[in-house]
Amino acid sequence: MSKKIKKYSGKRVIPGFGLTLGITIAMLSILIIIPLGSVLANAFKTTPGEFWETVSTPAVLSAFGVSILYAFIAAVINCIFGLITAWVLVRYDFPGKRILDGLIELPFALPTAVAGITLSKLYSTTGEFGEPLAKFGIKVSYTQLGLLVALIFIGIPFVVRAIQPVLEKFDGQFEEASYILGASPVRTFCKVILPELRPALLTGFGLAFARGIGEYGSVIYISGNSEKDHTQVVSYIIMQKLNYLDYKGATSVALVLLIISFILLLLINIIQVKQARRTNNC
Repeated sequence: MSKKIKKYSGKRVIPGFGLTLGITIAMLSILIIIPLGSVLANAFKTTPGEFWETVSTPAVLSAFGVSILYAFIAAVINCIFGLITAWVLVRYDFPGKRILDGLIELPFALPTAVAGITLSKLYSTTGEFGEPLAKFGIKVSYTQLGLLVALIFIGIPFVVRAIQPVLEKFDGQFEEASYILGASPVRTFCKVILPELRPALLTGFGLAFARGIGEYGSVIYISGNSEKDHTQVVSYIIMQKLNYLDYKGATSVALVLLIISFILLLLINIIQVKQARRTNNC
């Protein structure tokens, strides 16, 4: 038996390291590296003066401010409600749990344009949610509040799916020990559970934040795209410049957006590496 184990220990499910590595590099090049490289190449065609003139205009600065601010607020809200949702899905059993768990990923599967149209209709002054809110003087569609609703919708699955696996693997003996030592449920959560969830929570926050900054489809219909009302997002600025055939301006703005997203993803990877080291040391 030991000879058979040694004989097949070197086998691979997918044979051929060179072939599979070549396919991997080719797919990454076609789908990621070359498109991103084209953005950099087009951005480098502009002079530093033209680049600064494009990205420092009031409309572009306002759009960056709106995108970053509301993506941040939406990510914070998603962290709160995403943690609660993940806790309910992991810690409790109830009828329809599997259905609810599947619905969490609906924003991933639903085309963003469809989500934007649905949300704008739902929260309009004649919509099912918008009409009751309008009676209290709260307008959602074509306002900053509508922009926030759309960003929350597309970002919450990132937080829930980041926290769920950590909660599922969390050892309940730590909670029991905390209760035995006299800690209250709130103190147990803050001192025992939350530190274990913090890296996953930060990862979900970063992913939701990065997605929200560059979101286009779901916010384009519900935000109103008004510079005066501060509902114009940076992705709309890029699309607007492309419509006017201003490729240099579009790539300049896209480059800044790319750098911001890259920094966020780099921070997320650092958090994940530190968490992996911490887990291995434990």
